[in-house]
Amino acid sequence: MIFQPDSLKDKVEFFEAGSLIELEKRITKKIEENQALMLEVHHVSHNVTYTPTGKKYYTAVVHFKQPSK
Repeated sequence: MIFQPDSLKDKVEFFEAGSLIELEKRITKKIEENQALMLEVHHVSHNVTYTPTGKKYYTAVVHFKQPSK
């Protein structure tokens, strides 16, 4: 298998967690993994909603992109 770093220019990933700390851990881990693919964070969007039981539920969308040359 031949891996070409130019083949992956951008990527969008979705995250969810029951606590803000857990959400941050998941995003940080994925940032480190994507740095190996030469992708950087381009944009982050996050949201907090409440479950029917009243608990907070955290979600985030992270857009990773290859830096401009």
